[in-house]
Amino acid sequence: MTTPNCRACGTDLKHTLVDLGLSPLANSYVPLDQADQTDPLYPLHARVCSNCFLVQVDDVVPPSDIFSHYAYFSSYSSSWVEHARNYCKTATERLGLGKDSFVVEVASNDGYLLQHFVAKSIPVLGVEPAANVAEEAEKKGVTSLVAFFGKETAEKVVVEHGHANLTAANNVLAHVPDINDFVSGFAAVLADDGVSTFEFPHLLNLLEKTQFDTIYHEHFSYLSLYAVEKCFESNGLKVFDVEELPTHGGSLRVWAQKTIGTRPETDRLAALRAKEAEAGIATLACYEGFDAKCRKIRDDLLAFLKSAKAEGKTVAGYGAAAKGNTLLNYCDIGTDLIDFVVDANPHKQNTLLPGSHIPVHAPDHLKVAKPDYVLILPWNLSTEIMKSMSHVSDWGGKFMVAIPGVEVIG
Repeated sequence: MTTPNCRACGTDLKHTLVDLGLSPLANSYVPLDQADQTDPLYPLHARVCSNCFLVQVDDVVPPSDIFSHYAYFSSYSSSWVEHARNYCKTATERLGLGKDSFVVEVASNDGYLLQHFVAKSIPVLGVEPAANVAEEAEKKGVTSLVAFFGKETAEKVVVEHGHANLTAANNVLAHVPDINDFVSGFAAVLADDGVSTFEFPHLLNLLEKTQFDTIYHEHFSYLSLYAVEKCFESNGLKVFDVEELPTHGGSLRVWAQKTIGTRPETDRLAALRAKEAEAGIATLACYEGFDAKCRKIRDDLLAFLKSAKAEGKTVAGYGAAAKGNTLLNYCDIGTDLIDFVVDANPHKQNTLLPGSHIPVHAPDHLKVAKPDYVLILPWNLSTEIMKSMSHVSDWGGKFMVAIPGVEVIG
């Protein structure tokens, strides 16, 4: 087999971060009438580039197969909608945005973020490849263009709407196979004094907290500040500020401008560069041993679930999340160990999880089944979930997580 090349700099990828074996697409939920069919499986192999240190999975699935009809609707997470509202307030004040401004969000999903700018009468455009999700955004008054973003789409936006004063791209930089074309699109759509913000899970947290379940085919890249700055420099952008955020298990929000931009670099940027350097993010030693840590979590979770089963205990899952599907398929967990999963998103209810074929029900099903343990699959939302599902304790049920280690948390 030929060695793949880095999607950012073209270097041969000779170093493995973790090989998670064969896995189905993490968001390809199975209709009940297709329960007997075998789900397509694809290699899920994460590698690290020895030149720019972009961590990436092998490019085995066309993005059109993943994102043209998407089951993830951002508005089903109340904490995420609130996060978007706060971002809108911060960006509007920091950049002095108003009715004469123009805000573009790429991967605008169901309008969860741009609706807050619409409420301030600030003109917006969402660019979203999944038509079913963009349709929901239109209902919120968010004008949406159904398209994949890149330089060509950016030039079309400029012709039809003008240059953007602000672009937002939350949790999408990791989702694009041609990261260079994608980033160069922001340089093309921005006004000369415009600002682009990008949010993405921070690779450093993935490594330190063994968040291997955030690795799936939809996430083509796993990003450090170091790798992002390298990529931006090659494609017409430069970072001038960065924030560390608690979202998605620890994320970064980078603030970037065109290379001709004059905004000064912040102390926060210098501090995070130093933090990554201290961790050795630009050395291969930083990535060694990750595979073994993933195997330990798998072994510990299987041991717990098998022990619970032997004791006659029942286990359910909360959250039909993509990260949960990576975890379940890597551990080869099915209905033999987890009876069902519940999720607040009606688009996922009455389906089966890909690969494991564990059934997905509405959250009220927990009250009916009264499981002894509820494994929270989207562990980044544990606090929100435990608060909204506090009645689980009424029958003596306990919550648990598997990442960064198997733990019963009450």
